[in-house]
Parts: sequence; C-alpha cells; structure tokens
Amino acid sequence: MAKKKSIDTEKENFLFPKTPTGIDGLDEITEGGFPKGRPTLICGGAGCGETLLSMQFLIKGITEFDENGVFMSFEEPSKDLSLNVRSLGFDLEKLKSDKKLVVDYVRVERSEIEEAGEYDLDGLFVRLSHAIDTVKAKRVVLDTIESLFSGLDNQAILRAELRRLFHWLKEKGVTAVITGERGEATLTRQGLEEYVSDCVILLDHRVIQQVSTRRLRIIKYRGSTHGTNEYPFLIDEDGISVLPITSLKLNNDVSSEIVSTGVPGLDHMFFGGGIYRGSNILVSGTAGTAKTTVAAYFANQQCSKNEKTLYFAFEESPQQLIRNMQSIGIDLEQYTNNGLLQIHSSRPSLNGLELHLLKLKKLIKEFQPTTVIIDPISNLISVGSDHEVRSMLVRLIDMLKFNNITALFTSLNKHELITRPELAEDSVTSLVDTWITVRDLEGIGERNRGIFIVKSRGMGHSNQVREFIITGKGIELLEVELGPDGILTGAARKSNALNKKVSQLKLQNELDRKDREIVRMQQVLDANIAALRNKFESAVEELSILRSSEDAYSKATADNPKKPKK
Repeated sequence: MAKKKSIDTEKENFLFPKTPTGIDGLDEITEGGFPKGRPTLICGGAGCGETLLSMQFLIKGITEFDENGVFMSFEEPSKDLSLNVRSLGFDLEKLKSDKKLVVDYVRVERSEIEEAGEYDLDGLFVRLSHAIDTVKAKRVVLDTIESLFSGLDNQAILRAELRRLFHWLKEKGVTAVITGERGEATLTRQGLEEYVSDCVILLDHRVIQQVSTRRLRIIKYRGSTHGTNEYPFLIDEDGISVLPITSLKLNNDVSSEIVSTGVPGLDHMFFGGGIYRGSNILVSGTAGTAKTTVAAYFANQQCSKNEKTLYFAFEESPQQLIRNMQSIGIDLEQYTNNGLLQIHSSRPSLNGLELHLLKLKKLIKEFQPTTVIIDPISNLISVGSDHEVRSMLVRLIDMLKFNNITALFTSLNKHELITRPELAEDSVTSLVDTWITVRDLEGIGERNRGIFIVKSRGMGHSNQVREFIITGKGIELLEVELGPDGILTGAARKSNALNKKVSQLKLQNELDRKDREIVRMQQVLDANIAALRNKFESAVEELSILRSSEDAYSKATADNPKKPKK
C-alpha cells in the first residue's frame, strides 16, 4: 500500500522538462515552452515568421533566462539578419560582442556537392559544436533545413542525414529549433522532419476579406499536453505575440465591491446601488441614444476616484470626445492631463481583431488600469466574421476578468425592437454580466430617450423603463409617470402634468366655492339663530312681565279684601 502511494506521488510530482520560450502567449499554450534538450520543428510558408520566432526564442533565452544561443543560417548572412531584427529592437551585435550569441552563416552550393559527389553533415557538426562550446549555448536554431539539403536529390541519403542531425542535437543536450518551409502535401518539403521532431509547430499566413491574419498551431508535442486550436499571433515592434483563444478554466476571482456608474438615477435602478467591480457591462442602443454619454459618465466617475481608465473610441477623436462631453458638464481633459485617463482612437479597419486585442493587452500591462471602456464594440464586426468577433470578445472578456478590470462596452443596434432589443452581434449578450439598453421612446411628433436593465448577474434590478433627458448638467432620469395607455414621456408627460394642474385648479375652485357657500349658509344660520334667540328672549321677557303683573295683582288683592254687605 505504501509502495502504491509512493508511485502515485511520483506521478503527481513528475514534470516534463521544458525550456520556456519567453514569447508572450506561446509558453501558455505549450504549457511551459519547448521540450528541453530536444528538437522542435517550426514550419510555414514564406513570410509566416519562422525565422523571427526562432530568433526571438534565442534572444529571450539570453535576456530573460541566462541561456546563451547559436543561430546558424543557411539563407541569410549575419549582417542581413542583424539589420532585419534591429527594427524590432533586437541588438544582435551587442549580444555577439558580449559572447552570449553566435550567428553563423553556412553557404551550401549545389555545384560543390555535385563536384565532390558526396554529402554528409560532419563538417556542419564540427562547426556547430565549436559555436556551442564557444558560448556554452543551451539553445540552437537552424534556419532553414531546406537550404541545408537543397543540393541533395538522393532521398535515402537525405533521410539518413536528417536522422543523424536530430540525433546529434539530442546528444548535445541543446534545445534546438529547426525551421522549414511547408511542402505541398506535407508539413515540410522533405516530409520527414515532422516525424523525427519532438515538437512540431505550424505557422500560417492568410488574407481574408482584405484583412491579414497569422495563425499558429501545435501539430504534435511528445510527452506533453498542449493547446490544439489555431492561435492567432502578431508581429509588431516588440516581435511575436501569440494570443490564446481563451482561458482553459473559469476560475478567476470575483469581487463583491459595488462601483457607481456615475449616473445617480441609474445606480438606483440596481438594488445594490451600482455594479460589481470586475464585471463587464454592455450598453446597447440605436444611434443617438446617448451610449457614449453613459460611457463618458462612467469614465468620469472612475477617474474621480483616482482609478486609471482606458478609453477606446472607434468613432471619435480624443479632442472631439472631450469637447462633446464638456457640453454636458463632464471635464475629461483634467484626467487626461493628470494621467488617470488614456483615450485611444482609431478606425476598427486599421488593424485586425488580433492586433486590437494585442494593443489592449499591452496597454493593460503598461498602464495597469482598473477600468476599460470600448466605444462601440459593435464596430469590430466589420473587421471579421461573426465567429471571429465572438472569439475575440471571449478572449477579451476572459483577459479583463482575469485582471479584475471593470469593463463597459457600447454597441450599436441596427434596428429598434419594441420588446427585447438585440445586438448587431447578438452573441456577446450572453458573455456580459450586465446589459443596459437605451432606446427611443417615440411620442406624438417627438423622440425621447429611455433606459432599462435587461439583466444583471448576481444583483436584483428595476424592471421599469425610465425616461431620461440630457441637459447642461448631464443625464437626469425622470420619475416613471403612468397614463391610461402606459408610460408617459415627453410632451405626453407635460400634457398629463398640465391636465393634472388644471384638474387641481378646478378642484380647488370647486372647494373654494363650496367653502364660500358654507360660509354664507353659516351666516344665514347664525342670523336665523339670532332672530329666534331675540324672539325667544322677547317671549321670555313678555312672560316675565305677565307673571310680574299677575303677582302684583294677587298681592294687591290680598292686601285689600272685600267688605261684606249689610
């Protein structure tokens, strides 16, 4: 039983030895890098970036992992290579002078091979071994293998020499990268390299709808799991960057902190008083429904809390955006001046989807924002297909969630639906945490704006459609007012308010008339009561007089009795 536990522990602790490439994204999909001490084949067509990737592998090894390297070229002389990669910021001459890199050019002439009648790699092995020993190299690149064997037609000898080469590299203990040109029906022209290589990576360059895209795919990787999809990669001023399709696991941390939208009335529509930090919000609507205004309010709110914000504008320049927002009382310029806000404007068609994503990724790494705004994200649909756009959005949202960045996207709807509006690319609605819709509320001869919350994961929210107006002081949400036919907006709201006022005046006038009538009735009643009281008092007085008279008579009669007759 103890023995079995030991074996299981050994399996758990086993890690396939790998050499990290240092190339952004590539180590992630290879789960650590290239196989250590084994050959890796990188193949592709002309202009796919095989030479650049292998050169970057060497330079990253020197600068980041203290592993010296040897680059042996069979196509380009050392000077040409130095010039080609200098534009990417790679200084080969300095690395060579520091004894960290050897760049060697081997010229293979077909005529010399035909003259000698023999072909073997012994001379190459000696030359390569000397270069490795000179700088104690751990990484080796051979570029390209087709040029090395270009003068050899005998397939039997070619296959034997290929096997010798790969075996020799393994014995040398170096992590080798061999580049090759893709054949018609095989990964390489010889069609053998992929079988003897421990790792095979295929590069592809294609143009779809006038948009250039590059793809990378791992064909095989002996002894290791790896990503199996096609991964877009880019070549820019910093070299090659590989963009993983998406995170393999949904295990990012979440926050319960509430963040204000910057619009008080909108915050009140969320029962939590705002949105969760690290969530992503979609504000969709037709043209002219104030989507950008809502986005600008959110940016202003975040910057006012000293939180860095990245704002990507695909329809307005930074100057235009700042000027327009000043008309409603939002001063974004102060935050661009103090470095809290960065506004990046460009047309979506300027770059492909991957380049947009890469640019965002680099800016996040450099700027370290807590908030990202993309206005509008629907413009990206013109750059790629629905599938490509969704793939890009999935990667984007995963990246933002991984970094706990609160994101707000705006999206332009093509049509206004009466019930439940949809996006131009409706697939993104399932990806976002909160979906806010702004829409037109058409009345009699006028157009008004309304806002409501379609969904908000993990938080209760209002189900009302709230009319809002934009003034010089910004966005103001109006209270819901119901009429006989539903919610009243615009002129109908004013008309209803006027009717209410008239009705109140009429009621007040009627009340005042009734009050006056009652007063008059009271006065009449009081007069009648007074008259009756006077009459009563007169009767009482008369009765009193009569009683007094009677008493006097009785007294007089008693004092003077009648004498009897004689």
